[in-house]
Amino acid sequence: MERGGGRTMQSFGRIRRKVGSLACFPSFDPRRNGLASLFLLGAHTLVYGHRPPDFSGILDSRVLTSATCLCFFLLPQTTRGGNVDQIPSNKRGRETKKFLVLCIPSRLLLSVRIPSVAKPSALRCTRSMASDTGKKLIQIDVSSDTVCPWCFVGKKNLEKAMEQSKDKFDFEVRWHPFFLNPDAPKEGIRKSDFYKMKFGPAQFERATSRMTEIFRGLGLEYDMSGLTGNTMDSHRLITLAGHQGYGKQNALVEELFQSYFCQGKYIGDKQVLLDAARKVGIEGAEELLEDPTRGVDEVQEELNKYSSGISGVPHFVINGKYQLSGGQPPSTFMRAFEMAAKDGA
Repeated sequence: MERGGGRTMQSFGRIRRKVGSLACFPSFDPRRNGLASLFLLGAHTLVYGHRPPDFSGILDSRVLTSATCLCFFLLPQTTRGGNVDQIPSNKRGRETKKFLVLCIPSRLLLSVRIPSVAKPSALRCTRSMASDTGKKLIQIDVSSDTVCPWCFVGKKNLEKAMEQSKDKFDFEVRWHPFFLNPDAPKEGIRKSDFYKMKFGPAQFERATSRMTEIFRGLGLEYDMSGLTGNTMDSHRLITLAGHQGYGKQNALVEELFQSYFCQGKYIGDKQVLLDAARKVGIEGAEELLEDPTRGVDEVQEELNKYSSGISGVPHFVINGKYQLSGGQPPSTFMRAFEMAAKDGA
């Protein structure tokens, strides 16, 4: 018990350094403030289950900060600042009940969808760039548009490289928005008509023939039937999915690509988006799509942060440093993984 408690206290020290800098706990000392320490341990359990508390590498601490700040400052001043041993024994039960009741807002806060705040399942320890398996973690940020065929090709080649490198590395893929045709109509227009107007009939025919051949090489059929149009709603949905886990987000991107490029479906259609969201288990999709303004600001923030400096997609950033563009072959991705891993050693 003593040994485990020591590790817990060390972890709380790291919490203090991580979130205390935000002035949430200006005088917090985990070895002195007993109930405060218990509160943080309770918050950890609510969010992360019974895993060892270690927040030293959390990518986005806003969830933890919001939850703990709310409850911490609701605690009685004597409880918040005092040692548990200094509280009279006849009052400890009452203070403990208050403490337990005040954990409830933490759980409620974490269950609410807050724009720009990642859900716990989307958080990942990246300080040492090592995953839970002991393998090095490769993070890949992808700027993409859901009507870009080369983005689908790039995704397939990236996944081949990841499959061939899975014994060496673990991977985290995060998708970010880009708009190839920001002024495209929301109601949709026939793909063939739109691209003939954009590129001219001759270039359209050449591009279609080439993409058909490339898709067949990937075991896919390139379908130019159906409509194309504005992709804002699809990006709003992808951004929402990212808060529920990057695995779900990646599965949603795959489903949208398959729907648009291989099944002739229009991903500006609300029902197509809802079907894709339900298939991969995205929560809150219907509420999001009912409100055309919801999530738009967050998409714009993502666009400004990850895609403002690029001119085309797909665009890949590996471990925040190595950049690749276009439908690169798997071998190119694998070389980039190796270089990124050496830098992070």
